Amino acid sequence: MFTHLPPLNQLRGFEAAARSGSFKAAGEELNLSPTAISHQISNLEDKLGVSLFERQTRAVVLTPEGAQLAEAAYQALQRLSATIEDISNAKSVLRVSTTTSFASMWLVPNLADFQKQYPEIQIEINATEELVDIHRDRSVDLVIRYGSNTDNRDDATKLLTENISAYATEAYLARHQNLEEATFIETQWKNKSLPQVSWSMWLAAFRPDLSPSNIISFDQEHHAIQAALAGQGLVLASSLLANMAIQQGWLKPFDRDCAMPGLTYCVLVSPHSDHLKKTLAFKTWLVDTLAAKA
Repeated sequence: MFTHLPPLNQLRGFEAAARSGSFKAAGEELNLSPTAISHQISNLEDKLGVSLFERQTRAVVLTPEGAQLAEAAYQALQRLSATIEDISNAKSVLRVSTTTSFASMWLVPNLADFQKQYPEIQIEINATEELVDIHRDRSVDLVIRYGSNTDNRDDATKLLTENISAYATEAYLARHQNLEEATFIETQWKNKSLPQVSWSMWLAAFRPDLSPSNIISFDQEHHAIQAALAGQGLVLASSLLANMAIQQGWLKPFDRDCAMPGLTYCVLVSPHSDHLKKTLAFKTWLVDTLAAKA
């Protein structure tokens, strides 16, 4: 019945190249060389008797026949993947990409709750400050992002908008109640597209009488929080990321009324994974857990 179909590996190589627009990117995804991908696609074209790509100097572009096959191949491989996922006894692996600070300060400390509810799902966390293209990168199922314009994305589900407050250890606050001799710790984002949240903004709003000379900056928020936990100063940090340290009594807010609006966390699901039970389960858990903390 299916004797006219080409080999599955050729279709996988073609679909990856069609989606990424690159033989090199397809090879990286499938752990093959660009030459191997090129040979697979050439063999597929020979079998079909049509050209699937126009080879240009720096890119490959689908022909009309290639675009038609790419859509069919994507749908077929997606359905096959979902069925195998459903019937397999092997543990499902969900690959999540998020920022390093969110991963270390919130996701990992709370992940035991998800694992208790879904022991059959294994979570792999890719902590990075680089934006992942979920429409092309099949190595990621779900992305948790952070920014100020997440509401403008149709494919994003808002999780939580944080507050930014000042925190320190109880001992440090006891020694620096008036803040005049305090050390101020803040984060300067690696991602320069994010709006800065700085001590100059906080002081202008709540303590315009102070002009601190000792401000320490880190490019990762969890490093800034760790410095405050070590008693090195007063950190300006996300209420969400500082939450565990506050619950444990390791950090105290300087003044709960002195809070600034922060940025927003949202979740985006890869189109190749949005139909999978594991992805829906994790997204629902994220939304419900963070809603309880809002």
